Amino acid sequence: MIKPAIVLVDAFPEELHKLKNDLKPMYSDRYRIIEAYSGQQALTQLQQISLHNELVALLLVNEQMTEMDGTEFLKEARELYPQARRILLTSYTDTHTAIQAIKSGLIDYHLMKPWEPPQERLYPVLDDLLTSWSTTYHPPLETLRIIGHRWSPRLHEILDFLARNQVPYQWLDIENSKEATSLLGQMHLADETRPVVIFPDGSYLLNPREIQIAEKINLKTHAEKPFYDLIIIGSGPAGLAAGVYGASEGLHTLLVEQKAPGGQAGTSSRIENYLGFPAGLSGGELARRAVLQTQRFGAEIVTPQKVVGVKVDGQYRCVEMEDSSELRCHALLLACGVSYCRLEVPGIDALTGAGVYYGSSIAEAISCSNEQVSIVGGGNSAGQAAIYFAKYARQVTMLVRDESLEKDMSKYLIDQIEHTVNIEIKTCTRVVAVQGRNHLESITIVNDKTHEEQALPATALFIFIGTEPHTEWLNGVVENDEKGFVLTGSDLMHQGQLQVGWSLDREPFFLETNVPGIFAAGDVRHGSIKRVASSVGEGAMAVQLIHRYLG
Repeated sequence: MIKPAIVLVDAFPEELHKLKNDLKPMYSDRYRIIEAYSGQQALTQLQQISLHNELVALLLVNEQMTEMDGTEFLKEARELYPQARRILLTSYTDTHTAIQAIKSGLIDYHLMKPWEPPQERLYPVLDDLLTSWSTTYHPPLETLRIIGHRWSPRLHEILDFLARNQVPYQWLDIENSKEATSLLGQMHLADETRPVVIFPDGSYLLNPREIQIAEKINLKTHAEKPFYDLIIIGSGPAGLAAGVYGASEGLHTLLVEQKAPGGQAGTSSRIENYLGFPAGLSGGELARRAVLQTQRFGAEIVTPQKVVGVKVDGQYRCVEMEDSSELRCHALLLACGVSYCRLEVPGIDALTGAGVYYGSSIAEAISCSNEQVSIVGGGNSAGQAAIYFAKYARQVTMLVRDESLEKDMSKYLIDQIEHTVNIEIKTCTRVVAVQGRNHLESITIVNDKTHEEQALPATALFIFIGTEPHTEWLNGVVENDEKGFVLTGSDLMHQGQLQVGWSLDREPFFLETNVPGIFAAGDVRHGSIKRVASSVGEGAMAVQLIHRYLG
């Protein structure tokens, strides 16, 4: 197979020659490096590459060129190779142009001249973007094919699992796809209505559990050892941060994840206020980077595995798994996050997974093309989802109980929503019923000020209200508040005295529970700030406190 191409475009021969010489020793073993002295010449080359069905991984383009500047070229090149990563090479005077290009999504990065030393200013940027490209690009033969009805709750669960674990797949709608009908006939499943997962080797599973799929595609589903220095339950931002810091500082670390790395943050279509990413990034991309970083330091991540209990055995902490296996560790970190609260209205249980969804994934947006979508909630997650779904849906209606979005949503999201023409905001509004025969067809809402009821057509309802921890499996081993959030540090104290059993002379550390050696971080912890950056900070802090505990 012909290697993917890195295309360099620069009207200055000396600059272009130097750029190629800097790239050759690092990348020529994996990529073809192609030069062009103008935007038009480069477009001609890209058209030829496209005709031969060959790959382009990255475009590195100088902004300052005659006839066609760099940004003009990249707009046209994006039509030919939308998945290729794009870098704009600029001088100091072009900074404004580069920032506008980042805001519009035209480029992934802008690199200022000169780029010396390349080991510090060039190679890290290219490594990051090329890794991102190679991770997200998959040849058609490598994808799973999933056959099922659009409104099947089980199909939704399978597709959500694959999307959140960043496994490429092709969904074939059994009602509209001739290929789906043909494949089912070949497998003697012509009358089957349950989801079918077909693997690249031609084998298939009928209505499989997530762990069956995971084992088939070689995800790590079981721990390699029975004992670890640190076990982390959950791999959202707090868990992944703890995994990075724990493993990098010499702790044998295991993360146990029930669904997919990233937690609730991993389902976000866009995070624009996370430090160090001026162009923003999706929650899935943030999770992908964090997983790679965690694994690079030697931590293990097993998924999908459910923890059903925790117990204390002297100086050891024991984790009981759903498959009846048991793992032991010196220190345990609870970073299992939260889920959205259930909406208790007539008709909703029967339609959950068939048009009614809690949270969202990027994969669902495409199926909502040109349809009516409603979103319940007024926080950042709801706002991010509304902006993303507006790119596909005909109309997005936000249903918010408060009088405005200002109470719970960041200003940058409010500004974007107000400038998106197909997003409508209904404040002081609740959903009181949902209707549909085999799938969601409409919802009934009420305005709490006017008491007016209204029926809205809707093919999808995404719910982002409240958060609740699922800590009942802890069986009272650690203390929780009345809502189930884990109590730590000073929250275990009342008038300077511990209100629960504590076996040590010292007071609990800030993130330590009432059981020495069991810590909590992120959304599951009582009093935590429900933001990605805050959870990352708590995960990192927890490792430092665990080191103090271990002595």
